[in-house]
Amino acid sequence: MAEPFKNMYNEQFFDLFTKDLKLVIPDLDTKAFVSQIMDDEWRNRELKQRTAHIATVLKNFLPSDYKDAIAKILEMLNCIEVRYPHCSKIDDMKFGLTLEYGGILDNYVEQYGLDDYKTSVKAIERITQFASCEFVAHPFIVKYPDKMMAQMLVWSKHEHWGVRRLASEGCRPRLPWAMALPNLKENPAPIIPILENLKNDPARFVRLSVANNLNDIAKDNPEVVIDLVKRWQGESEEVDWIIKHGCRTLLKQGDPEVMGLFGLGSTKNIHVENFRILTPEVKVGEALEFIFNIVNDSNKKTKMRLEYGLYYQKANGTLSKKVCKISEKDYAANSTTQVARKHSFKVVTTRKLHLGLHQVAVIINGKEFEKYDFELVE
Repeated sequence: MAEPFKNMYNEQFFDLFTKDLKLVIPDLDTKAFVSQIMDDEWRNRELKQRTAHIATVLKNFLPSDYKDAIAKILEMLNCIEVRYPHCSKIDDMKFGLTLEYGGILDNYVEQYGLDDYKTSVKAIERITQFASCEFVAHPFIVKYPDKMMAQMLVWSKHEHWGVRRLASEGCRPRLPWAMALPNLKENPAPIIPILENLKNDPARFVRLSVANNLNDIAKDNPEVVIDLVKRWQGESEEVDWIIKHGCRTLLKQGDPEVMGLFGLGSTKNIHVENFRILTPEVKVGEALEFIFNIVNDSNKKTKMRLEYGLYYQKANGTLSKKVCKISEKDYAANSTTQVARKHSFKVVTTRKLHLGLHQVAVIINGKEFEKYDFELVE
């Protein structure tokens, strides 16, 4: 089983972190610092609790005044910047510091800086050049919606790619693990000018964030994203990738307008034949295997988005659908194509498996074909 994510805060990390802190706090009592962090409750804390706890302990070793404490943090970043020279190719750029650093510094600003907007915004702008700061952006957007979104628009034109990425990532309405942004879920209009500035960004990490932001918006305001697709489509290869990736939820939902925008049309001449489940009983830890033929009766080649719907058994006895993509490509006229697929039922932390009836169905261009049963067993 994979190592729990919370264990990224380990002795090796604290050894590096305390050495960096000593650059600006020469008299740092390393032993006391680590001892306060790894207290009697340390083992019981989950990832977010550990991050918040470390930030709380850090406060005890920084100056009591918030402005002075932030000055020390920024001084530390300046001291260690030499470790992270810019890469020669923008697509190879990575944040200099680890995820662990970002979580702690973000949390420190969130816990103690919400009432000092000016100092905190300057800190966020600098920290995010080393470690992503999208989580701390959310509470500031909630408390200062107009000021913070205006700042995000300014950041969308920043010289550093990490700050530009934050301009998009920091205002994602449904950013996982982050504080909710109900106002932007309801009305994403303030986000659109930011995405307009970033859609042709030279850094792929920034463009990926734009796509993910679009996908978030599509879940609550699909018409906004569809309008952007119509306006942006064909602008460049990079922008076309952004809108396609940003529409992935709408495509999985089989939205007919979106299907049409990406050249995925009628399935009138498409058929699924000889569907067979090769493993009618799937043991937990093993895989469902199935096979079928796609028949294209059209006299022209046909572009097909091929997916399958997996209906998972829930604790209450109902089924919950998850759509999984297989491929998207042209199929020759008057052709028959065999497709084989495996779907793992390994135990993972993101989905609890329940024994019993499950179902699977082929989906082509948003149209779902017949469902077939199989059993998940011990």
